Amino acid sequence: MKARVLLWASIASYAAGFGSLSVLRQRAFNTGRYDLGNMVQTVWNTAHGHFLQMTSGDGRQISRLAAHFDPILAAFAPLWWIWPSPDLLLVTQAVTVALGALPVFWLAHKHLHSERAGLAFAFAYLLYPATEWLTLNEFHPVALACPFLLFAFWYLDEDRLVPFSVFAVLAMTTKEEIGLVVAGSGLWYAFRRRRLAGGAIAGASLLVSVLAIAVVIPHFNAGAESAFYGRDDAIGGSAGGIAKTVVTHPWRILEQAFQSGDVHYLLHLLLPLGLLFVLAPIALVAALPELALNLLSATPTQTSIHFHYTAGAIPPLVIASVLGAAALARRVPTRTGAIAVAAVAVALAANWKLGAVPLWGAVPGGEDFQKDAWRVTAHDRIAAQAVSLVPPHAVVSATNVLGAHLSARHQVLSLPKLADATWVAVDETRSSYADRSAPLPAAAALVRLRRNPHWSLVFERDGVLIFHKRST
Repeated sequence: MKARVLLWASIASYAAGFGSLSVLRQRAFNTGRYDLGNMVQTVWNTAHGHFLQMTSGDGRQISRLAAHFDPILAAFAPLWWIWPSPDLLLVTQAVTVALGALPVFWLAHKHLHSERAGLAFAFAYLLYPATEWLTLNEFHPVALACPFLLFAFWYLDEDRLVPFSVFAVLAMTTKEEIGLVVAGSGLWYAFRRRRLAGGAIAGASLLVSVLAIAVVIPHFNAGAESAFYGRDDAIGGSAGGIAKTVVTHPWRILEQAFQSGDVHYLLHLLLPLGLLFVLAPIALVAALPELALNLLSATPTQTSIHFHYTAGAIPPLVIASVLGAAALARRVPTRTGAIAVAAVAVALAANWKLGAVPLWGAVPGGEDFQKDAWRVTAHDRIAAQAVSLVPPHAVVSATNVLGAHLSARHQVLSLPKLADATWVAVDETRSSYADRSAPLPAAAALVRLRRNPHWSLVFERDGVLIFHKRST
């Protein structure tokens, strides 16, 4: 009973703490039009009758499904009617990820025959640096796949295929490649339990990902493959190109997968789990698709635990660690408690070194990535005052940081794109990657706006500017 009270207390503390940090990061303008703003706009449009619509970088109104297969965003529309705020998405993400500790507890309790061991591995999941950074990386639907996959595996381990199917389907609606992770779980089930059912799960889940990647996204993207294949140009740049490279130049795949940054990524992802997962290699298979996608990408954020690209890898790694600990405990049954304590100790040490808890940024040797991202400054309050001047339904063009606060509308553009915008919002002091990689630098667009007699500067303070287009 005491273990379960501690479990729920830890879940509540995580949800409250990381939910608050996520909201504070939004208040401190440490989110962006890419990506929180995209999700907010998609939910807003769905809630207002424009199913999964968003504004593309070039100013077109497109379906969210042209970029990623994450229709679960539509489920937030009814909630938006009750709580119309980006905080809805951020808090929901924190609470849902926290609840992933429940199936971890159940699984460890079952296989290690100890509530204390179950509690230890639930703690290890919540202390896992990748879990915390996933929670704080703005809002991404795929983050919800992490707890959904954990629940799905628990029910699979219990041979309860109906609730397994519910959570597996929910997970597969969060991003196109999550079907590959579910397929890996099916292979585990086929190998360990029921061959026919496991094979069916693997085949059906693989089919979902294939259809999402090869049919749904191209259908909504004017027949083209996902633009994100450009991240894999070094190894083929498309599904077919990658397959050809695997056959004709396999060494190129290995070279791309094991560069120095990739090795650091693997160490940061694997060492906090104490390498227990190596004792459960079949369960580990489910992590391979997500790890391969990240390691083969030329995009640095995909090989960092600070971003959402770990969502599909965390569940199988944690599950394999629990099953690995159980395998070790069977060999030395008198050491179950020591194994559980060691798992928590390793997770705590890793959290101090790599975790997202703000306290560690002030400790020598602790993680200092975005250590002050949750602090709301005077500049942030000025920015909040500025964006409040933009009418809620006006078409606005904004720099990336301000765009996250202006996306709850039908159409929002990214500077320097103006099109039919009647308002422009700029923060000259905080240029993000989206502003720097725009077709024309945002700074050049500002020069033109200042000189344009059709635009008036209605707010200028501390580098934050608001322009309004004069009526003609």
